[in-house]
Amino acid sequence: QLQASGGGLVQAGGSLMLSCAASGPAARSYDMAWFRQTPGNEREFVAAVSWTGDTVYAESVKGRFTASRDTFGNMMYLRMNSLKPEDTARYYCAADRDAISRMSIDYDYWGQGTQVTVSS
Repeated sequence: QLQASGGGLVQAGGSLMLSCAASGPAARSYDMAWFRQTPGNEREFVAAVSWTGDTVYAESVKGRFTASRDTFGNMMYLRMNSLKPEDTARYYCAADRDAISRMSIDYDYWGQGTQVTVSS
């Protein structure tokens, strides 16, 4: 089970930190990712963190967003800096046993999402 939190309303240029809590004894061995979605559009890959700590980012957020996991591997974070209005979306965390992927179809487990709104 995945639970995302930390969304909110922020001005352009501001920062937010999203959190995703993963429950279950095997959670620490799962690869995890952040996706985002706006109404009428498909889910878009944002960042992923493998269970070993390797990270992958979408080009649109590289250098502004930082994904990480805690020591125990049950928590995943997304530090978002220099936010832009185009970052406005509902952000979802996802997890899967296989190698990290940029494709939403590759993830078996999803959280409920948290809304991020960036005002101009």
